[in-house]
Amino acid sequence: MHVFNDFNELKAAVGTEVGVSEWIAITQDRINKFADATGDEQWIHIDVERAARESPGGKTIAHGLLSLSLIPMIIREIIGLKVVKNTLNYGANRIRYLTPVPAGSRLRGRVAVTAAEDVPPNALRVTYKVTIEIEGGKRPACVAEVIGQHYR
Repeated sequence: MHVFNDFNELKAAVGTEVGVSEWIAITQDRINKFADATGDEQWIHIDVERAARESPGGKTIAHGLLSLSLIPMIIREIIGLKVVKNTLNYGANRIRYLTPVPAGSRLRGRVAVTAAEDVPPNALRVTYKVTIEIEGGKRPACVAEVIGQHYR
């Protein structure tokens, strides 16, 4: 974990990769729970038998939004902010799902700080580029530019 003692240290990290997370297992159970939580129960995600017969990879695949939903956990694993009382999700500028994530895969995230701006009276708005890699994959599962607003 990279720990930043204050907002100035985080601003100085703009343009750098801050770290890489541990691998996260994308089990069929995790996919099913995500489907239950979101109501997105398309067969390609939850019907193992049909996916074995009809999907190109012969397996179910995780929802793209499931990969995206891992980003807050990935960032918290990689970045520590000593002066922060609270962080809010401010949004995203760009999200791309480049490769399907088959059930049984493992993902990890690479986090870079691409921008940071002071927001009066007591916040810092930070844009992170997060690349979600599939273990053994040639292309990322997801590349996203997400924004967090950190309050001290």
